[in-house]
Amino acid sequence: MKINFIVLLLTCMAFSINAQIPNTLSAVEKIYGLSKFWQEANYNFVYLSKLGKKAWDSSYTSMITRVQNTKNDYEYYRELQRFCALLKDGHTTVSFPQNRGIGLMTSSFGSYRLFTENINEKVIITKINAGKKEEIPIGSEIIEVNGKPTLQYIQENVAPYVASSTEYIREDISAQRLLDGLEGENYTVKIKKPDGKLIELSLTHQASPKENLYPDREVKQGLTEFKWLSTGLAYIALNSFDNEKIIAEFEQVLPELGKAKAIIIDLRNNGGGNSYTGKQILKYFTEKEILYGSKSRTRMHIAAYKAYGSYLTANDTVKGKTEWGMNKEETTRYYNMHQGNYYHEFEYSGDTLQTNAKKIIIPTAILTGHKTASAAEDFLIAADQIDHITKIGQRTYGSTGQPFQFELPGGSIGQVCTKQDTYPDGREFVGYGIKPDIEVTPTLNDYLQKKDPVIEAAIKHLKEKIK
Repeated sequence: MKINFIVLLLTCMAFSINAQIPNTLSAVEKIYGLSKFWQEANYNFVYLSKLGKKAWDSSYTSMITRVQNTKNDYEYYRELQRFCALLKDGHTTVSFPQNRGIGLMTSSFGSYRLFTENINEKVIITKINAGKKEEIPIGSEIIEVNGKPTLQYIQENVAPYVASSTEYIREDISAQRLLDGLEGENYTVKIKKPDGKLIELSLTHQASPKENLYPDREVKQGLTEFKWLSTGLAYIALNSFDNEKIIAEFEQVLPELGKAKAIIIDLRNNGGGNSYTGKQILKYFTEKEILYGSKSRTRMHIAAYKAYGSYLTANDTVKGKTEWGMNKEETTRYYNMHQGNYYHEFEYSGDTLQTNAKKIIIPTAILTGHKTASAAEDFLIAADQIDHITKIGQRTYGSTGQPFQFELPGGSIGQVCTKQDTYPDGREFVGYGIKPDIEVTPTLNDYLQKKDPVIEAAIKHLKEKIK
């Protein structure tokens, strides 16, 4: 009777979870949405050659059955996210629809609220509701989820749904989403405390009562933050290039920056925005009137050229198809068009940056981290040409480009990256991140002791420069 009761209880709980989830999409809509995403990526995704068209088409074919077998809308969108993640690009995503009852409760388990981060390749609890801080100290590690080692659980249940250009960002996002789930969903987690003691918790996603979080380190982040770290050493955080008001805020502190002997520019929380905005700030740090940003290209599709190419082989591109009156260049163009590997190179020239204001030509450190992304990375590409600037911290997010957005059934939004950006000399940073000149990786100890080793390294470096 006990076994039957447990089975009945679990069945009822599963029914309760599924009953909350909309199931409105028809099989036709599901296939259309899958096909829409496949089509837009097939024609527009700038990095498709890295996966390969055959592999992409094969994955699409296998997904047709998978999406039809999904039990509800949530499962369907999750399958689209899995499909999207195969492209391994941070600017290529599928979102859950808004206001359709599919919202995820990322941290609420009733009496527990857990926030996790990837620190030194371990999933660490970095924040919790204040009432539980003694039971589960900050710095505790989640070592097992639902009977599996955490890394294995992530590889099987979390990472396959994460769209990311770089492996370390996939690890970061997977750690943050480790315990994501729908209301009513259950997790059994094993936790190792900083003192080595183990505890096991059975958690169910449900709303939590309002309670302060610990540690309470939330700071309202503005576009900029300016302060003096010591005499002559100024600090300014540039937290977003998405709002051009940051230019005016920066220019307001120019008189103060003019008094500095050295400057720290913090881009660690800058997720991007408009590249032009960043360059309007960077122009104050160089006497050069022209700075070269990233070099860009996009895929090109011309139907007739693709048709010509369908009759050609790779061997035809060696000497050209002379019997058809095609020279080597034409044959190569048509063949590559058919293969989906023909690109339009954007006209490349430097940005003219003029200002009558006094320039700040002093030792400068730019702080970078995993959250430094997109237009902030474009800022770093241009700053790479300025001799008195040093990059310090961790590798950047490693993703930029121009996403093309389109609607999917049920209100979901898909987007694919259409533009490839590289250094002016062709070096790639998308998929790799921009490597700092001085690499500093914060540790768990740093976090627990509230130390900022990146700033410490920058201060040390700049003090040596201004001796």
